[in-house]
Amino acid sequence: MQQPTAPELEILKLLWSKQPLTARELHDELAPVLGWGYSSTRKTLERMTEKGLVSFESQGHKNSYSALADKVSTLAAFAQDFASRIFELKGPLPVAMFAGSQLVNATEIAELEQLLSRLAAAEQADNKC
Repeated sequence: MQQPTAPELEILKLLWSKQPLTARELHDELAPVLGWGYSSTRKTLERMTEKGLVSFESQGHKNSYSALADKVSTLAAFAQDFASRIFELKGPLPVAMFAGSQLVNATEIAELEQLLSRLAAAEQADNKC
């Protein structure tokens, strides 16, 4: 599964908190954040479906979307990539940085810690090759 773009991540974050949602519902909530038109929201949802990030179910004339991308692994990949590319951190990230997050709960923070350790170890192994 491909890493989502920044706008796709905004859509996933909303779906992780309340799903399923229609394209209109997603657009109405995210328009102030993304600043784009409804047609852009629909096109992005189509691409996300093709990428395997979301699924949709037809209900009459409406499609309801749900996240397929796993929240914890997606966030871990983003956090590790950001830490590595921007701050050039090579070790595991401190999980304390997620403590105040409204996006993840305590159980998910524990999962994040494990994933981030594995990602850091894999990155270090790749750099040694």
